[in-house]
Amino acid sequence: MKILTFNVQHFENFNTGKIDFNSFAEYIKNSGADIIGLNEIRSKGIDPDYENQMEIIANLSGIENYYFAKAIDFGGKNPYGNGMLSKFKIEKIENIPIPDPEVQAYDGYYETRCLIKAKLENGITVMVTHFGLNPDEHANAAKTVAENLEKEKCILMGDFNVTPESDILKPIRAKMKDTSKYFTENLLSFPSDNPEIKIDYIFVSEDIEVINADIPSVVLSDHRPHVAVLNI
Repeated sequence: MKILTFNVQHFENFNTGKIDFNSFAEYIKNSGADIIGLNEIRSKGIDPDYENQMEIIANLSGIENYYFAKAIDFGGKNPYGNGMLSKFKIEKIENIPIPDPEVQAYDGYYETRCLIKAKLENGITVMVTHFGLNPDEHANAAKTVAENLEKEKCILMGDFNVTPESDILKPIRAKMKDTSKYFTENLLSFPSDNPEIKIDYIFVSEDIEVINADIPSVVLSDHRPHVAVLNI
């Protein structure tokens, strides 16, 4: 099965600066991915550009099962968070909040985040997340993720906003395999037009065989997508 994680920046086309559902849906459909995790998704809000984006992209890509997980309301009533598409039926799904730091220890931008945890009809657990920008947010996110990992048939993906050598990933690496170990060369994911760092990941539990993994040179969002082919 093929897995895709993609920070789509609310489906804003990096090349045009405009919302472009058709181009993203075409890429997702043509990728052949069976399970897709998406970051920076909007849903129906008070502002006209806050539409039910997961429903739109699901209909355009032809993938029946979808879910939106709200992390925050921008402007009070504009939902924003993560999304998931699946060719497999979703048996159970949770939107798990990542606790905000009790004290904001850094001068950077803070934003409440969340974690999707889904159980599919084939017994696979899929988790989709998007870490914050500051180290104290990173620590809370990594702890929340590690506490929710399953030992078998578990996939974790998303934009972690940390590079591979970060100690923040240690509790995740202790339980999961990083599919980037199966790259044929060193691949980076951000920014999409001239990548300088890797901050997007697909991790899998130890029982899952990784056939291959890649970061395709796609300039559609501000991030490049990350894919992995798995044998479960």
